[in-house]
Amino acid sequence: MRNYFKLGILAAVVGGTLGLGTLQASSQDLELTIMAPAGAGGGWDSASRSMQEAMMASGNAKSVQVINVPGAGGTVGLAQFIGSAKGSSNQLFVAGITLVGASISNQSPVDLTEVTPIARLTGDSLVIVVPKDSPIKSMDDLLATIKKDVATTIWVGGSAGGADHILAALVTKAAGADPSKINYVAYSGGGESLAAMLGGQATAGVSGYGEWEGQIKSGDLRALAISYPEPIEGIEAKPLKAQGLDIELVNWRGIFAGPGVEGADLDALKSAVEKTVKSAEWQAILKARGWTDYYAPSDEFKAFIGSETERVKTILTSIGLAN
Repeated sequence: MRNYFKLGILAAVVGGTLGLGTLQASSQDLELTIMAPAGAGGGWDSASRSMQEAMMASGNAKSVQVINVPGAGGTVGLAQFIGSAKGSSNQLFVAGITLVGASISNQSPVDLTEVTPIARLTGDSLVIVVPKDSPIKSMDDLLATIKKDVATTIWVGGSAGGADHILAALVTKAAGADPSKINYVAYSGGGESLAAMLGGQATAGVSGYGEWEGQIKSGDLRALAISYPEPIEGIEAKPLKAQGLDIELVNWRGIFAGPGVEGADLDALKSAVEKTVKSAEWQAILKARGWTDYYAPSDEFKAFIGSETERVKTILTSIGLAN
């Protein structure tokens, strides 16, 4: 009798919250897998593992696993995700502007319009750096080096056609050189490009500021400029715009579900992510990593993906990285 009484109270409580309790329970019971379509150490990997940490710590998922599927600027992972996560209630995918660019420049048969936007998460600045022993001391020095010989100016950064590549090409164009002749070495993970920079294998490098912050603060890398349009508290490097270059780029990242996810399954994923990004645990991660909160909910993020795809295509075409 006592058990029936308890069950009756539970049913009344759940029913009286107009479904909120059901959604909350389902989000807390989620057993998720997040795919980072890049190698370990890069921005998507960091964002995926940060979301894993925050979802678990804030109680918005029962378990979260992160897997890495690198290749072709994220399009290898995206193709795999589209095939495996169709209608899935427990698979998520983290990507950003780099995958938009890679899909276009690689003429990939898949792009981010084929998955289900859950939320835009972060928007951090890229940073342009040189090795600590480099004779290049400023952006003016780098521009002069590029103009003198674009072919021997070696850049390292993330995937071809991605945010890092776009920024390097825009700087090359601003120097008065042909961006289609840029000597850019692409790496799938931030750890690999960092190793190339520290090993003196490049003239300059581009990455998310948070990924190389430790090496910048230790003096192993010299930061010349950031891509954010405005100065950022705690970062000494000035924006490119403040240095007379009409260049700005926000390296945004977002989280997606598979194609065809809808109804209660989609609501549970949206709820879990929204509660996570509003949690103290997520805000602490943003502060620790130097990321900017760039949150946008599902519908707003979907519209943003459409406009961003067109914007990136225009940029890539103008610098010879797309037809």
